[in-house]
Amino acid sequence: MDEEYDVIVLGTGLKECILSGLLSVNGFKVLHMDRNEYYGGESSSLSLKQLWQRFRGNDQPPESLGSSREYNVDMIPKFMMANGGLVRVLIHTDVTKYLNFKAVDGSFVYNKGKIYKVPATDVEALKSPLMGLFEKRRARKFFIYVQDYEENDPKSHEGMDLNKVTSRDLISKYGLEDDTIDFIGHSLALHSDDSYLDEPAMEFVKRMKLYAESLARFQGGSPYIYPMYGLGELPQAFARLSAVYGGTYMLNKPECKVEFDENGKAFGVTSEGETAKCKKVVCDPSYLPDKAPKSEKCELLLNGTGSKVGKVARAICIMSHSIPDTNDSHSVQVILPQKQLGRKSDMKYIAFVTTEAETDQPEVELKRGVDLLGPVDEIFYETYDRFEPKNDHEVDHCFISTSYDATTHFESTVKNVIAMYSKITGEELDLTVDLSAASAATGE
Repeated sequence: MDEEYDVIVLGTGLKECILSGLLSVNGFKVLHMDRNEYYGGESSSLSLKQLWQRFRGNDQPPESLGSSREYNVDMIPKFMMANGGLVRVLIHTDVTKYLNFKAVDGSFVYNKGKIYKVPATDVEALKSPLMGLFEKRRARKFFIYVQDYEENDPKSHEGMDLNKVTSRDLISKYGLEDDTIDFIGHSLALHSDDSYLDEPAMEFVKRMKLYAESLARFQGGSPYIYPMYGLGELPQAFARLSAVYGGTYMLNKPECKVEFDENGKAFGVTSEGETAKCKKVVCDPSYLPDKAPKSEKCELLLNGTGSKVGKVARAICIMSHSIPDTNDSHSVQVILPQKQLGRKSDMKYIAFVTTEAETDQPEVELKRGVDLLGPVDEIFYETYDRFEPKNDHEVDHCFISTSYDATTHFESTVKNVIAMYSKITGEELDLTVDLSAASAATGE
C-alpha cells in the first residue's frame, strides 16, 4: 500500500472493472480495491443462498428449488447487443477469450393485453399480427430508408437532416399508425419513453440500425447474446485482463476512504490504517456519497456535487416454467411500452420485471409484468436509487460512474465507461474492431 499509482479504482462493478482493464492495457499503474470479498459490486451474480441472505436474512431457500450453486441470479439483469458497445470493448481488449456466450432465444412485445414476438426475419414480419397488410407496406418503406441510411452519404438522406428533423417528423413522412410507432420506438429502437419523438432523429435511426445489425450478427431469434454463466463473469474477466497488464487487486478492504489535499484534490485512499497514493480516483457513487449524495427528492442539488436521478423497481421471480406465449423460450426479453400501461416509462423483464420507479410501491408498479409470467414459485421485490455525479473531475481528480439504469441492454453502460475513459486519459477510445472475432467465442 506504500506505492504510488496512476489510478486507484474503488469497487469491482462492471464499469469499474472495464475501466481498470482499459487503463492497465494503456500502461497506467492501477490499484483496484473493493470493500466486499467478491467481485461485481452492484452488478454481481448471486447463488440461491446469497439471494436468500440478501432479501430474507437467515431464512434458507426451499429444497424444491435445487442446489444453490446451480443458480447465478444477476443483480443488474441486462443483455448484450450482438453488435453493440460492450461486444466491441470485449473484442478490443481480447476479453472474449475468457468468456463463452449464448444467443438469446427471442424478443417479445406487449400489445393490447397480449405478447407478440418481435419479427426477426422478413417472413416473420409478413406474418406478424402487430401490423395490418397496408401498414406493413408503409413500414417496409420506412425500414428500407433506415437500412440504406448512411450518415456520410447524402444520397441516402432523402433531403432530410436527421440532426434537425425530429423522430416524429421522420415517422410522419411514412404515415405510420400510433401502434406501429409504439412498436418501432420501444421494441426496435429500445427507447424507454416517448421523449425521443421530439428529439433529432439521428439517435433514433442509429438505434434501429444497431438492432438490425445485431439481429443479423448471429442470425438468431433476437439481437442479444449473454454470458453462459451469468453477468458476474464480466467484471471478473476484465479484472483478469487488468491483472495480466500489471494491475493490483485487493478485495475485502474496509472503509476505502479517499484522501483529499487542501485544494480538494484526491491524492490517495486509506484502508486499515494504510494509505496508497495516486493521481486519480475512479469509483462508483457509493465510495464518494458526498459527491453523489442521496436526496429525498429526485432533483439536482444546486449547491452539491451530485444528485439522485431516480429509482429502479424490480421483481426477481423464480418459476418452474417458461414465460407463457414466448414459444417455450429459455431466454427472452419482453418489452411493455409505456402507452400500453399508461405510464411515463417502459417496463421490461428478462428473468426479472424491471422499470424506472414512479412510486414507492414496486408490487403495484410491476404487477402487470409479473402477471404475464404465470405462476411464480418465489418472488423478491426491491427498489434502488440511481445517482449521477456532479463533481468537477478537473478539480478533485475523482471520476465517478453513474448508477445502472433499468434498460435491458448495456449500451448506456458502455457510453458511460467510454466518456469516463476519455476524461481520465484525455484520449478517445477507438472501438473500430473486427466483429467476426466474436463468432468463435459465442456458443449455442
